[in-house]
Amino acid sequence: MVSIAGSKKLKRQMAPLFWGIERKKKRFVVTVRPGPHPKRNSIPIAVFLRDTLKIVRTLKEAKKSIYSGQITIDGVVRKSLHHGIGLMDTIQLSSVNSVYRLLPIDGRLLKPIEIDAAEKTKKICKVTSKKSIRGNRTQLGFHDGRSLITDEDVSVGDSCLMQVPEQRIIEVIRLEKGVQAMIIRGINAGRVGTIINIKQGTFVLPRMATITLGKREIEIPTEMLMVVGRESPIIQIR
Repeated sequence: MVSIAGSKKLKRQMAPLFWGIERKKKRFVVTVRPGPHPKRNSIPIAVFLRDTLKIVRTLKEAKKSIYSGQITIDGVVRKSLHHGIGLMDTIQLSSVNSVYRLLPIDGRLLKPIEIDAAEKTKKICKVTSKKSIRGNRTQLGFHDGRSLITDEDVSVGDSCLMQVPEQRIIEVIRLEKGVQAMIIRGINAGRVGTIINIKQGTFVLPRMATITLGKREIEIPTEMLMVVGRESPIIQIR
């Protein structure tokens, strides 16, 4: 049997702050294996259950929940302690009948919020790549590692409201003036504002957007934004 690349453990002192783990307990903690989200921007399921949500007390209890198929990520049962969950993922816990969505809140890179069960099949995915393939079709790549072949007119930077796990585009929200966007990284992570201007980038400089946050305006690279709706967010993000 072929082994999966990457270490199974990480020193606690090196773990991202948003994991919410105790630093001076044991030396090592379960880490994220290669998967849909970047390692530094995701949480392993075992840590999420034990340290973020605190619904189990030990790794042994987390293993029991995961291996018995009680954890569903974006509509798919995951049975790995090391599977990384990240931005906009929906997590359903059958043992407690709760559904959570991971979002940046108050400057924290990722934090779970409990959402209505009716939204567990809906997810906003940001388009990060686009290329033409055989048959004059388009292949899109999204922020969470998924890809989709489609005939939809979509550009890099736009967001798609997806039906998961069927992976079907319900609605496209374009990156343009007047839409609502959420900052996904940095000290303003989690804040939502209106885009009032977009400045096209160059070979050296990134594309920039001016966004209103309360009474002030900031200019930020569009790669740090995710479009979440036109007049208001189309899914629950608070």
